[in-house]
Amino acid sequence: MAVSSQNPERKHHSLRRRLLLLLLVPLSLIGLLALIDAYRDARNTANEISDRVLSGSALAIAERVIVGEDGELEVDVPYVALEMLTSAAQDRVFYRVEGPDGLFITGYEKLPVPEGSYNETIGNRARFSDAVFRGDAIRLATLDGAVSTGTRSIPYRVVVAETTNARQTLARDILIRTAVRQALLVGIAAIIVWIGVTRALKPLQRLEEAIGRRSLDDLRPIEHEVPSEVEQLVVSINGFMRRLGGALEALRHFTGNASHQLRTPLTVIRTQLELTRRAETNGDAASALQVADGAVIHAERTLSQLLLLARVDEASADSLSDATFDLRQEAQTTTAGYLSKAREKTVDLGFEGPDAPIEIKGDAMLFGELLRNLIENVIAYAGEDVTATVRVGRDRTNAFLEVEDDGVGIDPGNRRKALERFVRFSPDDQAGAGLGLSIVSEISELFEARLELSNGAEGKGLLVRVTFAQS
Repeated sequence: MAVSSQNPERKHHSLRRRLLLLLLVPLSLIGLLALIDAYRDARNTANEISDRVLSGSALAIAERVIVGEDGELEVDVPYVALEMLTSAAQDRVFYRVEGPDGLFITGYEKLPVPEGSYNETIGNRARFSDAVFRGDAIRLATLDGAVSTGTRSIPYRVVVAETTNARQTLARDILIRTAVRQALLVGIAAIIVWIGVTRALKPLQRLEEAIGRRSLDDLRPIEHEVPSEVEQLVVSINGFMRRLGGALEALRHFTGNASHQLRTPLTVIRTQLELTRRAETNGDAASALQVADGAVIHAERTLSQLLLLARVDEASADSLSDATFDLRQEAQTTTAGYLSKAREKTVDLGFEGPDAPIEIKGDAMLFGELLRNLIENVIAYAGEDVTATVRVGRDRTNAFLEVEDDGVGIDPGNRRKALERFVRFSPDDQAGAGLGLSIVSEISELFEARLELSNGAEGKGLLVRVTFAQS
């Protein structure tokens, strides 16, 4: 769908970019959390591996603790006990062996020793702790034990420590490898998501191209296959195009009908004005002006009906109002407005209806136009000295409106045709344009009401009945 360039300052957001952000940002956050967890596991793994070596070194030294000839503890620190702690990270190794009551035997005398009483159980597992020695962070393995002289047991403590360079290097290497794998996974996921989003948006792109290829007057419904998430949008667009098509069709009908129906009265007016200008007597001029005035009235009525038809056509392209109104009150008010005009045409117009309101759903203005056209048809075509009755009421399930007269009526064979536009059965009569009953028919369709034309009472005149479904 083409984007208007009339407002260059307006920012347009990319749906693809939004989808990518919504998918990749959470994925990146999950990757970051996984990386933090991986770093913690890397440190634990590095400590576990190094602690095993540190514990083995302490155990190797503890196995060399013996009781000398003088009854004192002696230790011959094996080279292998310290060699196993050497690493490429150039860690420094420290150790300390002490006897009962913290008596220093050998090693680094200032090396910090964890507090606590000796555990004299031979082969006890080493305890691990962290400390600082000579300005460097160190990891200590403390192993308690005891040697026997035959008469007594002498406790001792072996403490082996090393700096943490190797541990940090190992944890960093594990973290870097994990980060590289995470970055590759996120990158691959981004590519997959990009491809997936692009493919998912293809139907929208095809829809855009299809609409872009349409001409200005092509308002057919969109029938392209689209994802279910966009289906309701297409339904709304189709509804709008249907309403727009109805409005344009109503405009075309109005302009065409107005051009056709107003041409004759305008020609009459122009002719009569010319006759007035050439009239030799006042009587001839007055007669011509009277004919022109009648043509003006006819044009005015025709134009009013055409405008009403345009309003009906527009309403037919949209849904009818969900508001309700009182059928009895609207009918009584409209009928009262025609009593004076009916008396002038010697029509005895009356109204019959219940005292209780009759609520129906729809547009009260359109209903008023429906009834006005029925009453004006009676006044114009029923004849003189007739009786006409506007009647409203309820039957078992529905409300109804009836307009009955005992005038000339309409031949049964012509009643269906009488509901068509611009149909008149008196071609010489200039009182109307043949739109009254067609307007009644179209408004009835808007109300989803049933319209029936039949004989009046005693088989005379015409009975028009409109049956409404009650709200």
